Amino acid sequence: MNETKGDWKSMAEREQWGSRAGFILAAIGSAVGLGNIWRFPYVAYENGGGAFLIPYLFALLTAGIPILIMEFTMGQRFRGSSPLTYARINKKAEWLGWWQVGIAFVISTYYSVIIAWAISYTYFSFNLSWGNDPGTFLMTDFLQETDTTGYLGSLVPGVLIPLLIVWAVTLGVLFKGVKKGIELANRVLIPTLILMFLCIVIRALTLEGAGLGLDAFFRPDWEGLANPKVWVAAYGHIFFSLSVAFAIMITYASYLPKKADINNNAFITAFSNSGFEILAGIGVFAVLGFMAVSSGVGVDEVAQGGVGLAFVVFPEIINTFPAFNEFFGVLFFGCLVLAGITSLISIVETYVAGIQDKFNVSRTKAVLFGGGLSALISLLFATQNGVNILDAVDYFINNFGVAVSGLVSVVAMGWVLRKLPEIKDHTNRVSDFRIGSWWTFCLMIVTPVILGVMFVQNLYTNLTSNYEDLSTGFLLTFGWSVAVLVVVFGFVVTALKWQTGKNTLTVKEIQEGKDD
Repeated sequence: MNETKGDWKSMAEREQWGSRAGFILAAIGSAVGLGNIWRFPYVAYENGGGAFLIPYLFALLTAGIPILIMEFTMGQRFRGSSPLTYARINKKAEWLGWWQVGIAFVISTYYSVIIAWAISYTYFSFNLSWGNDPGTFLMTDFLQETDTTGYLGSLVPGVLIPLLIVWAVTLGVLFKGVKKGIELANRVLIPTLILMFLCIVIRALTLEGAGLGLDAFFRPDWEGLANPKVWVAAYGHIFFSLSVAFAIMITYASYLPKKADINNNAFITAFSNSGFEILAGIGVFAVLGFMAVSSGVGVDEVAQGGVGLAFVVFPEIINTFPAFNEFFGVLFFGCLVLAGITSLISIVETYVAGIQDKFNVSRTKAVLFGGGLSALISLLFATQNGVNILDAVDYFINNFGVAVSGLVSVVAMGWVLRKLPEIKDHTNRVSDFRIGSWWTFCLMIVTPVILGVMFVQNLYTNLTSNYEDLSTGFLLTFGWSVAVLVVVFGFVVTALKWQTGKNTLTVKEIQEGKDD
């Protein structure tokens, strides 16, 4: 009994957000990341332009927000990291929490490296160091890519130095804790990011050809709505965009007070994220329209997404700007840095919280061990062959990690453990407006079906052909094995003994402990 009372006391001392706005800004900071800027505009353009907004909104309302409400409620009700939350729901579900933490850990190791690239390119923008051939500069001069995928090569100084800065900032924020670290950082970084990106959009809209780019982005292709792939693409993007299914939102919600308005918080977070994505689409396609006019080609010839858009196409665009080229470059890559840092902080916090809860260690030790190990492994992606390894790991951990984890979590909560009625009752008690049967139907039917289709499609595609024509051996080492290892990691850590009795407490005991 003494041990249990000690746990109650520790829960009473669990950190909390300083305000509702602080939590919402942190959740938005996690959701708004690199993908909002370089992924959404191209996905929308490829899948029907303006017409894509219909399946996008439908996916947001039937999958994104319902899962967000579920994860916010789980974290706030059971007051723990993802592993502790699942353990308190059912001890057999703890491994799912550690699986999600493992996914977050892997993502943090390479996500930090992309932010390091953005830092270098912010510096390069001051004198347009990429020259007249940004593609060659990126792969040869900057990343120093090797000719073979079987050779790591040496560390690349242009990546290593900013990578150390990324980790120093991220871990420095996490050392300060939830209120004085994460919340304070997001209060500064998110408004700064929005202000900087608005400057980009305003400048982009004044460029010659901006209207052409916006027409390409928003022109609806209504026939695309009849294509099932467009709807799957919408669900896939919403799923990856909101930072669900890899422990972040459960962890962040665990720091909410007992009577937080969960439903409103979920809607505000989701629509803020979507608003930024549409703003990003406007800015990106306005400048793509300018590039198309300047080059005398169609928008379809310059439109692309991902790393190519950010580190090749945009430098090419910046080169052709009529004025203030350097300033625009600093703004754009500075936005990538800010969006990346706020997301990385949330990703690392998932395993910092998990380590604290399971092994009863201080935040300082958890940050040093978890963050330090991730920083060390991230050096792998800072080598000459790091870009190829990053590409493979990112693809497999997202398609066979995040997506599958989401499928398993909604099936587990809805069909196996049957916890959705309990979760719905709780969130309706603490929220200003109530969710109804649509929420349950979406999580039990719509989301599992869509995610199931995505999983089958991805599995078939990757079993019948190699991703990006990379060698089978390379994909087995840095793709399939990574996706499998995070699942194994979940079971291994679950088998370790809890150093406290936190995982055995009932909901009533948790609430009593919180009131002590």
